[in-house]
Amino acid sequence: MPILFFSSQFFFLRRYWPLLALLLAASAQAAPAVDGPLTPPPARRIVSLGPINTENLFLMGAGDLLVGCTTYCTRPAAAKQKEKIGTVLQPDIEKIISLEPDLILATGLTSPQQVAQFTRLGIEVVHFREPRSFAEICDNFLLMGRLTGHLPQAERLVDTARKQVEAIRHRVAALPKQKVFMQIGADPLFAAVGDTFTSDYLTFSGGINIAGGETGGQYDYERVLAHDPDIILVVVMGGENGMAGQERRKWLNYRALTAAKNRRVHVIDPDLLCSPTPVSFVRGLALVAELLHPGLRLPEEQ
Repeated sequence: MPILFFSSQFFFLRRYWPLLALLLAASAQAAPAVDGPLTPPPARRIVSLGPINTENLFLMGAGDLLVGCTTYCTRPAAAKQKEKIGTVLQPDIEKIISLEPDLILATGLTSPQQVAQFTRLGIEVVHFREPRSFAEICDNFLLMGRLTGHLPQAERLVDTARKQVEAIRHRVAALPKQKVFMQIGADPLFAAVGDTFTSDYLTFSGGINIAGGETGGQYDYERVLAHDPDIILVVVMGGENGMAGQERRKWLNYRALTAAKNRRVHVIDPDLLCSPTPVSFVRGLALVAELLHPGLRLPEEQ
């Protein structure tokens, strides 16, 4: 997928990072989730080239190993205090070298040329591609646990997340199936399609993803109208007062649409659904399940 550069890269990535991540996940095909050694010695000085890698490090208790991360790495709050090495698309190579990392955590947006440059300098690089499923989200997390010497902590968190996901699936198993459309991009319209973790949110919560049989994310309004979903989830940037709210109002204007007639068009913050850790995937799944099944109330901690 081509990467577009605007005069303000910050604006572009802040607005479109969730969609970029999802499009990369949808286009990953059958490639392995990571490139790099699977059993190296535990790292002691880490540079992260993407927000989800940074968030995962802190989640498993390895944040003290992080010596540098991008300007977009803002979660948790402690990540803001780490040395900044540029942006996701344009990391400062000299700055990274000066931090003397023994491991760089690359992402699907890290260019092959950058990876090759680090490798030539003798720096270990593990290239985490965007996960295609909840299972791959967990696998990536466990690999990061091995890389950092925090595998026991990672295993505990993944084990809990898997049990919570299964508990939600069990709760909704006997409930009526809902036809769902999840919008993850606008102008053009993009959908959560099959073989992506966004589709897992829908199927795990007892939904029928109307775009589940598609392999490409670009969709059109006519196909949504033809499928007539029971519920539409708008997962784009901007909130109710921005682009997401505009898209919600657009759907509600289709009077014949079942989701519009029943006022079941909902805006969800893409920060929750589009770059999940194992833990935040559970929170997102619980929210989606409650929206699909009015009256269902899941405990905050499963």
